Amino acid sequence: TIIASSRKYSNGTFEEISHLVQEIVSLAETCCADGADPSCYDAGSTALSEKSCSPDSPFPAHPGTAECCAHEGLERKLCLAALRHPPQPLPQYLQPSDKELCQAFRQDPREFADRFLYEYSSSYSQAPLLVLLASTRTFLSMVSTCCISPASTACFLKEKLERKTLSLLTLTSNRICSRFSAYGKDKVSFSYLALLAQKVPTASFEDLLPLAEGAAEVSSQCCDSVAEDCMQKKLLEHTAKVCTTLSAQDGRFADCCKGKNLMENHFCILALPPAPAPELPEASEPTSKELCGKEGALHATRSLFELARRNPSLPDAVLAKLYDSSTKLRGECCSTKDPSACLDSRRKGMEGELLPLLEKASQLCGQYNKLPFLEFKKRLRESLAQAEPEASPAQLEQLLEQRVSFASACCLPDAPPLLCASKV
Repeated sequence: TIIASSRKYSNGTFEEISHLVQEIVSLAETCCADGADPSCYDAGSTALSEKSCSPDSPFPAHPGTAECCAHEGLERKLCLAALRHPPQPLPQYLQPSDKELCQAFRQDPREFADRFLYEYSSSYSQAPLLVLLASTRTFLSMVSTCCISPASTACFLKEKLERKTLSLLTLTSNRICSRFSAYGKDKVSFSYLALLAQKVPTASFEDLLPLAEGAAEVSSQCCDSVAEDCMQKKLLEHTAKVCTTLSAQDGRFADCCKGKNLMENHFCILALPPAPAPELPEASEPTSKELCGKEGALHATRSLFELARRNPSLPDAVLAKLYDSSTKLRGECCSTKDPSACLDSRRKGMEGELLPLLEKASQLCGQYNKLPFLEFKKRLRESLAQAEPEASPAQLEQLLEQRVSFASACCLPDAPPLLCASKV
């Protein structure tokens, strides 16, 4: 219950989560006992929903609570149960040193366990429930075993090695499911296609599209699944397919795929930086007939794929924005009397706005990924001073901070999608 509540309200405080957990557990103890009144659960959950709606509620606050509280009875309860906080942009949990872990554990084992479950689960709130359950269970077992062991250093070393695959699975599935909850299935498929296109720009659309669709399928099947090993099983199958398809085409993939541990291989692939753009002929633009036909979405995706492989430094957040614009454009123009006139005029307008943005984002992320941080900042300050000669030192500093903040959060392959969408 601590894990489920911390995932659900990932920015609630420990005290708020504790209040909620206490109430839920007490409700279960009372109403699931032999001989409990049949109306016990209904009455208890109604009282709980009333407490959630009171002005001085001790439970985690959520912007949607007021709307739920406008309803009555079952409708109110279902509405409150469906509330979720948006995930934290980046995991906040930092594992203390072994010595600090044991100190806190010895002071109060129960309090230590509850606090750890809360911090870890709210940090990795998008990882599937059962992945979190397995990950936290083995962590607490490691602490309780190693803190009483006479050879605690060796014990921690051995246990951490055994937990490695599970830790990577938690980290990776949290990343995958955060993107899925922000983007939905189609956009996740495109985002993964663009990611692969930038890492292996020589691979064909036909090779990469099935892999991207497979990755989206893993997200949609496993992020909310309560099947014991859905995420691990499907992710490993997917990694094996990526390795089979791309190892022969790219030496870096071949190196990542050498390992015996598929989970580590997957992690290695995600961490690969984009490859330099190859010399490719100019891509042809899809016609309005193609864009508005039955395969319209596919043609639009192919066109964005061509853009991604030619611009390896374009960040995911900008490509995702383009995907949205392209979908919107097709929606608005394909239903008009003259789709091609509509598409042509809208495209011209978009190109004027978009090309400078693409160039700026590409240049910014290209430099960020190539240069040491201080050198990146120094060059950026110089180029901003040249581009904005009228700006005051304070304005320049503000511009600099804005660009640096964008680059350090959004130029990375695991950039948080919601945070970066607002920064674009």
